[in-house]
This record gives sequence, structure tokens and C-alpha cells, in this order.
Amino acid sequence: MNLLEVNHLKIWDSHTDRVIIPNSSFHVKQGSCLAIVGESGSGKSVTCRAIMRLNKVGIRQSGDILFKGENLSELSEKEMRKRRGKHLCMILQHGMRAFDPSCVVGVHLKETLAEHFGWSQGEIIARMKSAMENVMLKNPIEVMNKYPHQLSGGMLQRVMIALALVLEPDIIIADEPTTALDTISQFEVVEQFLQLREQMGCSMIFVSHDLGIVKLIADEVLVMKDGKIVENGTTRAIFTDPQHEYTRYLISTKQVLNQHYKKILGGVSFAER
Repeated sequence: MNLLEVNHLKIWDSHTDRVIIPNSSFHVKQGSCLAIVGESGSGKSVTCRAIMRLNKVGIRQSGDILFKGENLSELSEKEMRKRRGKHLCMILQHGMRAFDPSCVVGVHLKETLAEHFGWSQGEIIARMKSAMENVMLKNPIEVMNKYPHQLSGGMLQRVMIALALVLEPDIIIADEPTTALDTISQFEVVEQFLQLREQMGCSMIFVSHDLGIVKLIADEVLVMKDGKIVENGTTRAIFTDPQHEYTRYLISTKQVLNQHYKKILGGVSFAER
């Protein structure tokens, strides 16, 4: 069963008429992880923002985005806000951008959960504390009372993962969630995503240009170049028998992190699962 279906998605800049995504179609199965890979500028992030309808003003889109059979493209902004977070949750590349820099991170967490569930402040704090401990964040109450700039990138990513645990969305869209982190933090955050899938059984779109990470987490892979999908298939098929020249190029040059993970873990069992 497909949880999400994207059909004939076209994205363009209304100011310049430049077409960013000419015609993309793909789907995400229930409980599976689809990785979208490609170099910077290939159209990965703008595709994900289109699903969430979060592209900046002036970026237009057409086509159908079906979530559980409902066409998100036809919803009003008010209706779409109800779907974001509780049903479709997006974890951004830079954790700092997800939070208001003028408020402690707890304010964002409380506002988000109160809007979707109507819980009391005490219940929100209790649920977030438990989730933050679950993703190995020490002193969660202290963390919630800090401003975003007082937390590292890895800590902010974990806060967003903890929020996703509490929201229990049907699908998580993670847009380059490890790019801004050091190698150790990357490993730890990827491990949290693996645990997130295991605990929640949710579907996931994981955007990355690092195939080492993709090999760890994805069931299927979609390869993008210059706004177009050039290849898609199971992770095993993409890595063992890539058909497109660009995919072969990526595989030959983008496995540095995978080697780091093997060294860190002292073997290949985790890196190859």
C-alpha cells in the first residue's frame, strides 16, 4: 500500500518562469523509507518542501500529491496546517531554522503539541521529557529552557526527533538532517532515525547526498539530477546494479561516511544492514 503518491509534480519560479522540477512521479510505501539522493541543486529539498507546501513565495507547483488518498494540493492552507506535524513531519537540515531564535526551544515544542493535541503544559513537558531521554538527550528540562543558539546542531536534531516521537506522524521527511553535523554526531543522529522507524513503524523520506548513510537507512532509493528522476529502485538494486551513468558516478564517489562508520563500529555488519 502506498501511503504517499506524487504524480506529475512540476515546480517553477513564477518570477523567472524557470522550471525547477519538470515532471516527477514517485511513491512511498506504508512503513518504508525512500531515500532521495543527488548532488546539491538536483531538486531534492524543493521536492520535499512541495509535498509539505512550504516552498517560498513565488515558487509555484502543479500536479497531485496524494496522502492516504487525499489530494494535499487541493487543501486550503488552514487544512494543510492541520496535516503538518501530526501527520506529515519535516525535520530540516539545519536545526536552528526550525526554532524561533528569540524563544527557548520549549516554547516551540509546547505551541506545536498544544495546537495538535490540546494537552496541558504539564502533560506536554512530561511527554517531551520522556521522548528526549529516549533519544539520549541529558537534562531535558534544562535543554527545553535553552535558546537554539545555546544548543549544538546534533542536540537540535535530537530535539526535533524527540518531537516527532511525541507527534507520531504517519510520515517523516528528513531533509539532509546530518549534513551540518560532525562525523560522530552524524552517526548518532542516523542511529536515532533507525530507532525512530523501529519504534513507530512510520514511513520516511530521507534526503541525502551521502550514499553511505542511505545504505544504512533506506529501503528504496530515488536518484535526482537537474530536477529530474534519473533512476529509482530498491537500495540493493541501486547499489549492486546501477543502471544510469549518474548513479554509478555517485556510488563511486560518495561512500566516505560509510567507511567512517565501519571504522567507528569495528566492522561492516551495521554499515551493510
